[in-house]
Amino acid sequence: MMRPLLFLRSRLSLLLVLAVLAVAWPGEPGWAQAPKVGPSGYPLPRFVSLKSNAVNVRKGPGKNYGIAWRFVRAGLPVEIIQEFETWRKVRDSDGAEGWIHQSLLSGRRTAIVAPWAKGERFNAHSEASETARVTAILESGVVTDVVRCREGWCDVRGDNYEGWVEQNSLWGVYPNENVSDG
Repeated sequence: MMRPLLFLRSRLSLLLVLAVLAVAWPGEPGWAQAPKVGPSGYPLPRFVSLKSNAVNVRKGPGKNYGIAWRFVRAGLPVEIIQEFETWRKVRDSDGAEGWIHQSLLSGRRTAIVAPWAKGERFNAHSEASETARVTAILESGVVTDVVRCREGWCDVRGDNYEGWVEQNSLWGVYPNENVSDG
């Protein structure tokens, strides 16, 4: 009777040591970490946009939590940073965080032109190049649809304009993120 118990203890000890090593081991250089995925199956964090002109942002994940503030413009980009059941914790371009029901969010990609650069203007070009013809001049704070992004540039579209803007001048896409149309 003692022998199986000793065998079990030594196996559990070995498993514990292996688990500690797996967590603490730095791994080989160049090993990429798997992206974090939320309960929805989508990556975290990620950008989405608001579906409605009136979206309550709550202090917690449920209707029993108080309203912290209200968004009043459909299409604004927000960053989902956490998920709990049907609720999404979001961050806006000012860094404020709160909870929104998933039904009020859309996968449609939008961005805000340089919200950190109040009063500045940014060129949209006919191609993904600084030397390409300017098709529009966008002021900071403009909300635009993101058609696609590649190689540091995003093709954006709005009422009466379309053009390529440098990706680092947009809030609503990650640096070097590839966004495909469709």
